[in-house]
Amino acid sequence: MKTGWVFCQNYVYAAWLILHLLLIVWVSCLGTLQAVAQGPTILPSSFRKFAKKTEGAASIALGRQLPGSNPLRETLATYLHVAGIETGYSYFAPNVPGTYKLVFELHYPDGRVEYELPSVSSEAAGLRIVGLLDNIGRTRYDTVREILVKTVAQSIWQEHPDVKTMRAILGSLSLPTVSDFEAGRRESYEFLYAYDFTVQNEPAKAKDR
Repeated sequence: MKTGWVFCQNYVYAAWLILHLLLIVWVSCLGTLQAVAQGPTILPSSFRKFAKKTEGAASIALGRQLPGSNPLRETLATYLHVAGIETGYSYFAPNVPGTYKLVFELHYPDGRVEYELPSVSSEAAGLRIVGLLDNIGRTRYDTVREILVKTVAQSIWQEHPDVKTMRAILGSLSLPTVSDFEAGRRESYEFLYAYDFTVQNEPAKAKDR
């Protein structure tokens, strides 16, 4: 009986280890596909189209196409975050120059409108804000994205206490290919999301693309 129990226990451990390694490989491959799909890379443009299609199929295996309240999706997401798999480097160095931009539109009681970018006090803080913007732009959960934007907005509000309302605008920067750059084209900006905040620092409404 004891031998059978040990064998069953070892079988469970082996199955768990295989599943864990498969999740690591799967998430890493998905991260690579996302990097290629968003570009720019040294790969031809045909790889970018293939990566976009494959990325959607690969994300299905992680339950990302299921509703947010689905137990399977919640279980997988929890395990990936607890195990640290979801936050891996995906074979790429961290803090590569960001492709997301967050702009704050400040409205004062007298009608003035100013625009502010998240400010930093050091190069190290600059790297961290780049990573934060990258996480905000890449997150698939609207509620999490709103909380992250609100956190940055609170720091802006502390620097401008006289502001009545604030709009946070998140967009992505698309860098040109080598041939486009040689032809004179430069980076383009694409609107993604906008969040409005009142003087109480609570979101009034959110808009997306």
